[in-house]
Amino acid sequence: MSNDIIILMLSVSIFLGFFGVMAFSWGVKSGQFDDEKKFTKGLLFDGEEELNEAIEMEKIEKNVKKGDKKKNDKK
Repeated sequence: MSNDIIILMLSVSIFLGFFGVMAFSWGVKSGQFDDEKKFTKGLLFDGEEELNEAIEMEKIEKNVKKGDKKKNDKK
């Protein structure tokens, strides 16, 4: 192999590696990996209706937690 091809292959692989690291860091910063309960709840509930109920319960839990924080802030 000539040196030109090796340099081209190294530069392309470094660029793709950098792109992959940037995409991963963007995903971490934007919260793409923060949903720990999604897959475990998907395993627990077989039907679509049961999964929708679980999502609604999760929303209610979040609203209750927000309400508790607001009450503590007022005190």
